[in-house]
Formats: sequence, structure tokens, C-alpha cells
Amino acid sequence: MRLFLLTIMVFVSGLSVIVPEASAQADKRDARSARRQKMMDDWHKDMAEFRARSAEDDQLRHLADSVASVQARAALRNQDFVLQADNIQLRNGTTVYVNSSTNFISVKGNRAVVQISPSNFSSGPNGVGGVTVDGMVTDQQVRTDSKGRITFTMNVMGIGINAQVEIYMHPDSNQASATVYPNFNANTVWIQGTLVPYENARVFEGSSL
Repeated sequence: MRLFLLTIMVFVSGLSVIVPEASAQADKRDARSARRQKMMDDWHKDMAEFRARSAEDDQLRHLADSVASVQARAALRNQDFVLQADNIQLRNGTTVYVNSSTNFISVKGNRAVVQISPSNFSSGPNGVGGVTVDGMVTDQQVRTDSKGRITFTMNVMGIGINAQVEIYMHPDSNQASATVYPNFNANTVWIQGTLVPYENARVFEGSSL
């Protein structure tokens, strides 16, 4: 009988040890689960804030593009603009990324300037790495197609230039491209960049031919 009671006491004592250990393990699992849930909740919160900021940034960029587009279109129609080049494609197909402050087409009233200065190492005839020509604007026309794209054409005649210039503006942006067709040779030049009002341009005009 005593042996039986002793066995029962040992068994109960073992249970008393197992139960706290099991409870402690369950508490640890619950704590880990709570930490994982908090991490997931924090991640979802951060992503929601990021998407909200991204949407707001997109709206601000769209608004800025719209304002820039309206200003550029008005400047184009008023013949009071500068197309500042980001890159130039030459007749042989070579594309050159250029400094927009020294590569541009400007129109102020009836005076136009075409400056191509792709070199950063040679001063060139204009003193800033290329050629600057200016002349009078004639036969200017503005057309808008059904998709809102604007085409501005003009002839420029001066001592160093006799060419037709076509400028194309994309809708909802001040991004623009231009083609300069010389009348007496095949040295056509293509220009891509941004079109801004004349007073907002940051360009340096070299010495004209």
C-alpha cells in the first residue's frame, strides 16, 4: 500500500512540473505570435502611408506638368520661348547629350537664335563649344491636332542661317522636340528638350556668326 501511495505521489509531482512547463511554452508561442502580428500590422501601416505619399506626389507632379504645359503653349503661341536641349541628333545619326544652357532654340518676337554647342572641350566659333546663328522669323504657323499635339513652324533667315524650323510639343507637358532643316544643305539637326517661357530660361548665348 505504501509503495502504491508513493508511486501516486511521484506521478502527481511529475504532473505538477509538466503543467507549468507546458504553460510557459504556450506563453512563449503566444508572445511570438503577437510579435509577428505586430510586425505585419506595422508593415501594412507603413505601406498604406507610402502609397498615400506616392499618390500625393503623383498628383503634385501632374499638377506641375500641367502648369508647365500651359505656360509653354502660351509662350510658343506668343513667340516668346526657349527650347532648351537635353540631347541633339546629328545628320550621321549620332545622338549627343548636351548642356541645356548652351544648346537651344530661342524666339523673342521676330528674332530667333539657334545655338548648337555639343563640345565641352573646344570653344568653337561662338566661344561656348559650337555655333550660334540668329535671324528674323517669317512664315510662322501654329497647328494643333486632335490629340492636343502642337506643331510650330517658322523660317529663320540671317547672315549665318537660312532654315526651316519645326517644333513639336507633347500634350500635358512642356517636353518638346525640334527639327532644323537648312535650305541650302542637308545638315539637318534634331533636338529634344523642354520648352519654357523666354524669361524663365537659363541659357548662355555665344557670339553669332
